[in-house]
Amino acid sequence: MAEPVRVRRLTDQEGRRLQQIVRRGSTSSVRYRRAMMLLASAGGNRVPVIAQLVQADDDTVRDVIHRFNEIGLACLDPQWAGGRPRLLSPDDENFVIQTATTRPAKLGQPFTRWSLRKLVAYLRKVHGRVIRIGRETLRGLLARRGVTFQRTKTWKESTDPERDAKLDRIEYVLENFPDRVFAFDEFGPLGIRPTGGACWAGQGRPDRVPATYHRTHGVTYFHGCYSIGDDTLWGVNRRRKGAANSLAALKSVRAARPDGAPIYVILDNLSAHKGTKIRRWAQKNKVELCFTPTNASWANPIEAHFGPLRQFTLANSHHPNHTVQTRELHAYLRWRNTNARHPDVLAAQRKERARIRSEKGIRWGGRALADAA
Repeated sequence: MAEPVRVRRLTDQEGRRLQQIVRRGSTSSVRYRRAMMLLASAGGNRVPVIAQLVQADDDTVRDVIHRFNEIGLACLDPQWAGGRPRLLSPDDENFVIQTATTRPAKLGQPFTRWSLRKLVAYLRKVHGRVIRIGRETLRGLLARRGVTFQRTKTWKESTDPERDAKLDRIEYVLENFPDRVFAFDEFGPLGIRPTGGACWAGQGRPDRVPATYHRTHGVTYFHGCYSIGDDTLWGVNRRRKGAANSLAALKSVRAARPDGAPIYVILDNLSAHKGTKIRRWAQKNKVELCFTPTNASWANPIEAHFGPLRQFTLANSHHPNHTVQTRELHAYLRWRNTNARHPDVLAAQRKERARIRSEKGIRWGGRALADAA
């Protein structure tokens, strides 16, 4: 049996960049959909689930995953070349890109960033190689290779000493016990305010939402749970985060598998997720808490499913109060779970998982785990 197609392990920078695109959206629908594919695959979602999530063909999802494994985040912006042959060789182009993305100080130049004029001058006299290129040609090359002039940003690296061990454990349970794995996280705060978004409208006549200046409704936080095996998402809005609300969510996860067999819950390192009471309850009820590494919440499989939840319920909305907002969230969740996966595909996958587990002799509490439809 062939290994399932999935992305390689993401770096912290890649994970945060994909998470940012999915959460905030993108002006390019291609970047947004491809980022969602990669983030969903990194979270352990299989190709059929991802294809249904982004409304794409299974082969398209596999192609994007393979392309990412080859060239990284450059696959978010596919380029199609044409026209007469370029005067610069591919090796020369790679050298130009490498130079442009290197700090000038590292190359012995007395400035902190390149301008097109300075970069062209440096390339013409660099030791051991002479590259003659004009400013407009250089500008086009940089744009074609995805190098743009941007503001410098800070970035958080994961400082968790157990980063690799935690990621290994998450990958292990996702590969071996997909029907017993769940994910939990919160997002918010969710205020009562008009929220811009996108919709189909006549050209030059965009849909509009009113502005507000007085916001007296307070905020809520959505506590979401996701079943990997069933591809089911559910949750509830709470006024605040806290250990009591986290424990209530974990109990709903445990109730989804009432057979008493062990289950695995992937969640981040928020203090409200790992108090003494929660750990004691988890140990008593055979619930293993698989924490994501610090500053690496992209490893949580639920993150990819929060993106559409925001885009289709909060973006382009004007809810009058939290009651209506919560009702709309739950209505979308019911629709999403009903249309999450084709019933024939789900039944076939359950039968295949049951067959594999039967062959491996995996047992829980003395009974073989069988979940064939």
